[in-house]
Amino acid sequence: MRVTQSMLSNNMLRNLSNSYNKMSELQNQINSGKKITRPSQDPVVAIKGMSYRTDLNKVEQFERNVTQVNSWLDSSDDALGQVGDALNRVKELVVQAANDTNTADDRQKIKLEIDQIREQLQDIGNTKVADKFIFTGTKTQAPLFIDGEINPDLLELDDTTTPPTLTDNLIPATSSEVRMEVFDGIQLDVNSSDAAGLFQQVDQLMGKISEAMENSDSDEIGNLLGGIADGTNDTLSELQNKVLEARADVGARQNRVEMMTNRLETHEINVTKQMSDNEDVDYAETITEMVNYESIHQASLSVGANIIQQTLVDFIR
Repeated sequence: MRVTQSMLSNNMLRNLSNSYNKMSELQNQINSGKKITRPSQDPVVAIKGMSYRTDLNKVEQFERNVTQVNSWLDSSDDALGQVGDALNRVKELVVQAANDTNTADDRQKIKLEIDQIREQLQDIGNTKVADKFIFTGTKTQAPLFIDGEINPDLLELDDTTTPPTLTDNLIPATSSEVRMEVFDGIQLDVNSSDAAGLFQQVDQLMGKISEAMENSDSDEIGNLLGGIADGTNDTLSELQNKVLEARADVGARQNRVEMMTNRLETHEINVTKQMSDNEDVDYAETITEMVNYESIHQASLSVGANIIQQTLVDFIR
């Protein structure tokens, strides 16, 4: 096969074009910091990158969910702490009112403070995070208390033939917990299904105490304190213990959330590294390759110039 001058020139131009394309590709990698700028350049890298980004987006959503769970649990713990403090004060007042040295006027003043504490407890029961009530199960748009009474839409009676007393078990009509997914297949409760029942028991006992202050003598007030008065199943001490148990439950969930937060942070670091290894350029390697291609390109230009120069001279001759 005869190699003509035209074949040499075309081959040189093709090689120069390939060299330009390769240097352009390397320059784009250096400028963008990415191995590819189009999926067609390396479909495998592109597909892996999409998978890593999907995983990273899920992790970021889980982290947002964890933040929201923390907000609910922190608000729940703070609210239950306030309930505990209020019950401590109520117990002090009831003990004080049970003293025979108190006059009816004295007990009336104590009753006024107890009524104020009851209103405060109802306000705590209506605690919200953002625009959602946190103690009403899945009915987060409904308040627990309306006009000083338990919201009837939230509760059902075991026995509808008799009026409710403290011994009645009022069951939340929506007892399901609000749950949020914080990892693949892992959901955490952000509220307690029996929170409404606890607040209801506290409110009913507060009503009984207020009524006893209005109508009863020191013996009946003492009986109420001990939980043996008519219709009273829970003593103040028992309710205080229930509040402590509820706070302990919240604390356990907060610990779980903290562990999930650490797990998510570790997973995010791992996924980010995998994504970086897959698609980010190694600048040292890429720049070195760029310098090598520039040297080869310059050499090709020098050789090509001689070929073209010789051809032109021959043509002139």
